[in-house]
Formats: sequence, structure tokens, C-alpha cells
Amino acid sequence: MTMSTETVRLDSQSVGDPARYLTLDELQRGLESLPAAPRDHGRVVALVRRDAEGVRHVEPRVHLTPEAGLPGDAWGRKRTPNPESQLAVIQMDVATLIANGQPLPLFGDNLFLDLDLSTANLPAGSRVRAGQALLEVTPQPHNGCRKLSARFGPDALTFVSMRERRHLNLRGIYMRVIEAGAVCAGDPVEVLLRAAGER
Repeated sequence: MTMSTETVRLDSQSVGDPARYLTLDELQRGLESLPAAPRDHGRVVALVRRDAEGVRHVEPRVHLTPEAGLPGDAWGRKRTPNPESQLAVIQMDVATLIANGQPLPLFGDNLFLDLDLSTANLPAGSRVRAGQALLEVTPQPHNGCRKLSARFGPDALTFVSMRERRHLNLRGIYMRVIEAGAVCAGDPVEVLLRAAGER
């Protein structure tokens, strides 16, 4: 697992190392071997901000707000930012599997969580407390794209897009900030509310 961006510049145009790309079979076997992610209480593993040039910065601490999301991130510089895609969130163990030793900020996600992000565990409308901030899962789908393929290989894109596994949200989910608050790497994440009648 590599979260530092100090030794290599990673930005929105960065591509991956083909020698690190996993095949679809390898990804599927890797997923099956992962231990179950926490359902109720997890932790924030890392926070990443994308600056004006798309460069990734791993931050030890951020102050999330409903207005800005993660201040200084690319989302807030859009002409009309969509609140439904304010924070890109990915499950840490899945990201580590797909990256296969490559720097995790290549994903471009803001929050890396040790938490089950599946639809069964966190349907849209569910709320979690991350550090001091209150976040809500949005219905916006977080889909893989050509950039994912360029960074982690075409099989990685197939892996996260497979219909039979779409409910697992392997590419991640989007959240928005409901209540502002500081969040630090290592902070606890607690599921406060599961929407749509989930337990």
C-alpha cells in the first residue's frame, strides 16, 4: 500500500504500470480472498485532494464542508459542481487489490475507507460519521472509465463494471457533506443510518 505522492508526481493524466495490471481471473480470486470489510465501524485510511493541475496530494487532515466538499479539490472548481458527486469514496482493500502495488492516489478518489461500501450495507441516503463530519451516500453511480483502464488495466475496468458485481460498488461510491467537520487519516467511521429499510 503506497499513499505518499512525494516521490512521484501523480495527476489526472497519469497512467499505470502495465507490469502491475492484474487479469480478470486474478482480480476475481483476490476479491474472494479478501476478509469481510467492517459493516458498522471502520476507519478513514487516507484523504486525497486534487489540485488545480490535477496533482494528487495525500492530506493528513482536512475540514470537509457542505459548500466546498474537500476544500481545494477539483470538484469545487467545476463550473456547476454536482452535489451528488461531491466526494469520491473507495473501499481500501478493493483499491489495494486493483492497484497491485501502484500508488493508490492514482485512483483520484478523495476518501479511502476501511468500510463495506456495498449497496446492501450503504444504500443511497445512508449516513456515516467520518471523524467530525457527517456524510451521506448519494445515488450517483461511481462508474469505471478509460482512465481506470489506463491506470490499472482493461481487466480492472471490466472487473468493477460487471453487472453481477455492480452491487458491491467495487469502483466506489459518492458521498456529500451534510455537516462540516475535521477528518484525519486514522479517524473512525461509523454508520449512523442505513436508508431504504436496511438494518
